[in-house]
Amino acid sequence: MKNYREDIDKLFEYYDKYLQGKDKALRLTLITFLSRGHLLIEDVPGLGKTTLALAIAKSMGLSFGRIQCTNDLLPTDITGLSIFNKDKRSFEFRKGPIFNNIVLVDEINRATPKTQSALLESMGEKQVTVEGRTYNLPKPFFVIATQNPSEQHGTFPLPESQLDRFLMKISIGYPSRKRELEILKGGSSRGEINKSEPVLSSESVLNLINFIKNNVKVDDKIYEYLLEIANITRESSEFLIGLSTRAMLSILNAAKVSAFVNNRTYVIPEDISNYCRYTVSHRVIFRRQLPEDEKTDMLKSLLDSIRLPV
Repeated sequence: MKNYREDIDKLFEYYDKYLQGKDKALRLTLITFLSRGHLLIEDVPGLGKTTLALAIAKSMGLSFGRIQCTNDLLPTDITGLSIFNKDKRSFEFRKGPIFNNIVLVDEINRATPKTQSALLESMGEKQVTVEGRTYNLPKPFFVIATQNPSEQHGTFPLPESQLDRFLMKISIGYPSRKRELEILKGGSSRGEINKSEPVLSSESVLNLINFIKNNVKVDDKIYEYLLEIANITRESSEFLIGLSTRAMLSILNAAKVSAFVNNRTYVIPEDISNYCRYTVSHRVIFRRQLPEDEKTDMLKSLLDSIRLPV
């Protein structure tokens, strides 16, 4: 049997070479990708979000597309549209940037709700419907969307249905002083990444994703633990809306990947609880407006009240 653990090691070696100082963000991004989910990054501009997305694509030989959101961006600018070919005297569908394996949607909350909705089907169903015809998206398919903290309550905030399609919401944060000095002296690593060779093929990536999905075991006690987390968000007076069933399924997928990345073929409670600040806070609605740190503390307090399965 192929040693899929070696594939994980190859990926981390690649990221260590080109993206030093982003270990945590890379780990969370890779877990989200291998979980077949999507990622929302909320951070200030200029901290390497595009470079991170490009590195994920290049390391696996996957196609990369970028969508810069503005308030005049149209849904067809994302999905594509049919154009009349005079020579063939017929309409031809021209694919938009959504037809890539890795798609970076930059400043997603600057797009109008109508344009944001063009992403809902692609993120949820891995397909796009244009003019009554459905087109399958390439496999694997992964959306990394960004928004600036200053735009969190911007012109077009993301609705709950859109937020629920992101498995994790993270931030990259500023690099350490040492790493920032290296960047100042050596410049961005984006050029090196563009020239780099993939360490995995797209076929190997799909095999790795399917292996984790089908071979990492989940005990009944883990299912009960996840149900307890969902119930506490649904029943606590601190929340207006709790976790959806879709959220629970994606959190479970992330737990499987976390287990495998940590050299296990079985899920433990920490594979769920260690990531709750990234998988839960954006998918529930609190009764009160709270800073992100207070949301995290509240979630941690609620999780601590749940008895861990033995």
